[in-house]
Parts: sequence; structure tokens; C-alpha cells
Amino acid sequence: MTTMYYEADADPGFITRRKVAVLGFGSQGHAHALNLKDSGVDVVVGLRDGSPRFQAASDAGLKVVDPATAVEWADVIMVLVPDQVQPTVYEQVIAPNLSSGDALLFAHGFSIHFGFITPPPDVDVAMVAPKGPGHLVRRQFVEGSGVPTLLAIHQDATGDAKRLGLSYAHGIGGTRGGVIETTFDAETETDLFGEQVILCGGVDSLIQAAFETLTEAGYEPEMAYFEVLHELKLIVDLLWEGGIEWMRHSISDTAEYGDVTRGPRIITADTKAEMKKILSEIQSGEFAREWMDEYAQGAPKLAAAREAIAVHPVETTGRELRDMMTFLIPKTPQDDV
Repeated sequence: MTTMYYEADADPGFITRRKVAVLGFGSQGHAHALNLKDSGVDVVVGLRDGSPRFQAASDAGLKVVDPATAVEWADVIMVLVPDQVQPTVYEQVIAPNLSSGDALLFAHGFSIHFGFITPPPDVDVAMVAPKGPGHLVRRQFVEGSGVPTLLAIHQDATGDAKRLGLSYAHGIGGTRGGVIETTFDAETETDLFGEQVILCGGVDSLIQAAFETLTEAGYEPEMAYFEVLHELKLIVDLLWEGGIEWMRHSISDTAEYGDVTRGPRIITADTKAEMKKILSEIQSGEFAREWMDEYAQGAPKLAAAREAIAVHPVETTGRELRDMMTFLIPKTPQDDV
């Protein structure tokens, strides 16, 4: 049975007696740094010279220094730069400035689990990973709640790694939502699997294929967009609130019958076999090596995919429709600077 920890299980004062460097100020970085600051933690943000996020971090009232200075000053280093650049940042910035007894924290186990980073044996290595995007981590903290968070200990050099991890989780609001104890390998492999077969890869591909099927049959793209993308949020909200049973209870009998009789024709035994193949590629490290090789070559496949989706009819139609929706503020990648 999974072990869960809450507010009463953490020592909130433990992290306030440490000096924390947060490397990166993206979705997770801004949430961790601001939540820790509001929790009374001595925190700095490490950003390279010329980072477009430098001013945003400074305007938020955070002390911002270059990454090497941040690591040298701190005794707890949370690494929140992208997976693909972590090995270089570790080699050039972190490793030369680590001291015995320091703690190296991650919000995803990719670099440690697949061996792209090998810390020295005299530092603690732990993962504190909120199971939600950083904007939600920050918003729920401000509202007095928290996002459920994963805790894993890879290396306990000081004997206090778990205590530190729980205290850090308390500082960012994780113990409010519950902290689940796991391992680096379990978090990494299940996270990648979820992203590839359901949360991102699976859903994205289903949306595009369904949109194309309707529009190729002559239906208006606006109608197709609402049916296969816009309304997806309504279903996901029901799933989030009460699982598959609650979702099926909440929709019409016609929709439920279509669900149980047609869904298995979309997700077939062949689909599940491909899921198993994807999982084996993750477990073996094949996907990790493929992605790091792709990044080293300038990520041409990723760049091509970004260009293709930007002009896909489901996106061009969606942008026009979202601009007319007064109940939301449309978002684009260009807005996230």
C-alpha cells in the first residue's frame, strides 16, 4: 500500500534552516521559488545571463543570481531546468560547486534514473514532484490548498534526506494535498508512459484523427472542433471528480452505450500491444537515449512537429473560435516568455 504523508508528518522548520537554490524559473520553477519564499525559506533563483525570465523573477521579489553562484551559496539545490539540459548544467555548474552534505533535488527522475547525472556519494539526492503544472501549484498554494506531490529518496548521505524532502514539500504546499512516497524509477517510467500514451501523445493523436475524420466527411471544422476538442474538458473534469464510473453516470445513456460498445473498437488489442512496446522502450532507456540524441542534433523532429501542428486545421479553427470565447483568455506558446 502506498505511503501518504500530510501536514502533521513534516517538520516545516527544517527547510527554513537551509539555503535553497531553485535553478530555472519556468512553470515549476516559479511556483517552487515563490511558494518557498512565502513559507519563510531563504531562497534564490539561479538563471543564466540573458535569461528572458530574469526580470520576471526579480519583479516577483526574488533574489536572482547566476546558477553557479546560486549553487555555491545554497546547501539545497532544486534542479528545475529541462531534462535535456540537466546533464550539461550539472557538469558545468552544479558539480564544481557541490559540497559534502548538500542536497540535490529534482521534480522528475529522468536524469538520475537513466544515468545522465551521477551525483557524488556524500550528497543527498531526492525527488519532490508535484503532480500538476506549476501554475496550479502556485495558485492552489495561494488559495490555501496544495497539489498532491511525489517524494522519492535516491541517496541518503546525511540520514535526513526524507525529513528534508517532506519539509521541502511542506514549503511548496505539497503536504496539503498529500505526499506519496515512491521511487525514482517508478516515477520516471510511469510519468513518461502517461505522457506518451494518454495525457499528450494518445489524446493529441485521437483529437487530430477524429477532427480529420469529421471534416473529410464534409462536416464544418467548427462543429468538429467543438465535438472532439472543446468538449473534452467537460469529460476530463468528470473523470477527475469521480473516475470512469462517475463520468458514465453523468452523461446520457446514449453516450454511455456508445462509450462501452465503440470505445474498444478504437483502443484495440493492437493498441494495447503498442502501449506495452512503448513501456518497454521507456524501461530499457531506449526512449531516453533517443530523446537526448534528438536534442543533441538540434531537435529537428520536434521542430517539424511544432510547425505541422501550428498550421493543422484543428489549430487554425480553434484559434479563431477561442478568440470569440469571452469566458477564457486564449493562450499560445508565444505568450509564455
